[in-house]
Amino acid sequence: RSHTVISYQLPEAAGVNHIIHEALGRRIRTLVDRRQPAGAYYVMWSGKNDSGNQVHSGIYFCRLETEDFTSTRKMLFLK
Repeated sequence: RSHTVISYQLPEAAGVNHIIHEALGRRIRTLVDRRQPAGAYYVMWSGKNDSGNQVHSGIYFCRLETEDFTSTRKMLFLK
């Protein structure tokens, strides 16, 4: 089974919203939606959406949001 590991660090405790969305902005998968203490984190994404279905090959975006910070990374998913 293939998957990708996404790492991130929080310098202080924060409410974290970490999602995968497609190029047009539609949310595909919510990876994290909770408050987390400061520290290093690793999240796995297997290429499945929130319903458990495999997504199509293509470009996706991984967005990490906290109260004070937003970061978006582009990812290429290939089946």
